Amino acid sequence: MRVLCAFPEAMPSSNSRPPACLAPVALFLALLFHLSFSSQVGDRRPLPVDRAPGLKEKTLILLDVSTKNPVRTVNENFLSLQLDPSIIHDGWLDFLSSKRLVTLARGLSPAFLRFGGKRTDFLQFQNLRNPAKSRGGPGPDYYLKNYEDARSLDKLYNFADCSGLHLIFALNALRRNPNNSWNSSSALSLLKYSASKKYNISWELGNEPNNYRTMHGRAVNGSQLGKDYIQLKSLLQPIRIYSRASLYGPNIGRPRKNVIALLDGFMKVAGSTVDAVTWQHCYIDGRVVKVMDFLKTRLLDTLSDQIRKIQKVVNTYTPGKKIWLEGVVTTSAGGTNNLSDSYAAGFLWLNTLGMLANQGIDVVIRHSFFDHGYNHLVDQNFNPLPDYWLSLLYKRLIGPKVLAVHVAGLQRKPRPGRVIRDKLRIYAHCTNHHNHNYVRGSITLFIINLHRSRKKIKLAGTLRDKLVHQYLLQPYGQEGLKSKSVQLNGQPLVMVDDGTLPELKPRPLRPGRTLVIPPVTMGFYVVKNVNALACRYR
Repeated sequence: MRVLCAFPEAMPSSNSRPPACLAPVALFLALLFHLSFSSQVGDRRPLPVDRAPGLKEKTLILLDVSTKNPVRTVNENFLSLQLDPSIIHDGWLDFLSSKRLVTLARGLSPAFLRFGGKRTDFLQFQNLRNPAKSRGGPGPDYYLKNYEDARSLDKLYNFADCSGLHLIFALNALRRNPNNSWNSSSALSLLKYSASKKYNISWELGNEPNNYRTMHGRAVNGSQLGKDYIQLKSLLQPIRIYSRASLYGPNIGRPRKNVIALLDGFMKVAGSTVDAVTWQHCYIDGRVVKVMDFLKTRLLDTLSDQIRKIQKVVNTYTPGKKIWLEGVVTTSAGGTNNLSDSYAAGFLWLNTLGMLANQGIDVVIRHSFFDHGYNHLVDQNFNPLPDYWLSLLYKRLIGPKVLAVHVAGLQRKPRPGRVIRDKLRIYAHCTNHHNHNYVRGSITLFIINLHRSRKKIKLAGTLRDKLVHQYLLQPYGQEGLKSKSVQLNGQPLVMVDDGTLPELKPRPLRPGRTLVIPPVTMGFYVVKNVNALACRYR
């Protein structure tokens, strides 16, 4: 069924006053009673506080932002999405017609939608409307596992189009000729069909080619992969609708020594052929993880070194070429149950967004939007998970212009190559100009507090005495950091119905008020009417 885009307990009082000498004793007893009562509340007990020797418990942090010029400007589609081809097992992608799923996807637009993953290099295209009835052919299970048929491609494109997403399709790169060159016959058939339907699609070739020998027993080096991309470009150019279509790659894995060698070979041959250079990142390699792992600053900072490695190779051959992180997951093998899809995983995700934009990465594609392992934003029952709501807030509030943050009062001195030290991380952007609740020139901060104590931030300089809207995202329910539900400013976030997302209501903070960031939380703070020069114009 085709998606229709239009569906769119009080103490008793006493009249007698105690003698003055007994007042301190009465006060002490009252305080003792209060503490005894509070200790029995259970869930209301505060988290233990980390106290460094010689430092006061509460440190006031002064924060200002440079408003004259942005330090970076990223893509309007900076936060984008991925669908893994493994979902093709479930009814020919018919579930993509779900009104609820379209509503959730539309909430994150504009964005790219990459259709790619480990099964990319097993799929072949067949222009058969009902392959199960094809005479002499294999049964439907075979096609479901190995083929992308025309009907599935129609469903996929309609989903992307109705959701306001631009489709990027990853073609099979493992179909090889005897001389190890790319066999493009299946890809050409898909290109001709999609062109006949006037589908506006961008393209890729393969997925993590550095793993081909391990996973498939066949290696493809960087030079050969570069030639394959040039071959794909030559297939696109004669097709009128795709003569100027964007091409992205090579979608390598974590930049270890062998992967850097592959990228180097690729860039020598096809660096100028691709519109953006792409790679993938996984924070934790398949080992058993605990919830506290997601709060480790060392883990959060592993990405920064990878960015520099990729940038070094790319800038050697094509200085200024756009770089995308195309496929980011918290843990490998589909994630970790009850952790990768919990509130705790959001610290990694939000820090990833902040760090990538600050270091000049143009686009980040989240793996996966729907039902793949435990790293997804939406589960198999079409329920949005914590990272979905985090992404929705990001989309609504954050614009593409990145601003420099200046802080004073942090307990640790900054070290080269990192954005913010310690367990308090602060990022600043111009507020999304598509958000009509805020005038141009407003600034949005997003703050991650990994401390087990609250932190106080005083806005200074150009941000001083401005009205602030707070969007504080916290776990909802008794599971704490492991919760799969969240609350915004104390109100749980749930869909109104299948076609309606909830209103994201801010909490206004009076001008000049100190921002108090609760322990182990994250939030967005829109500083209104700053009239920042960097944010007044697109």
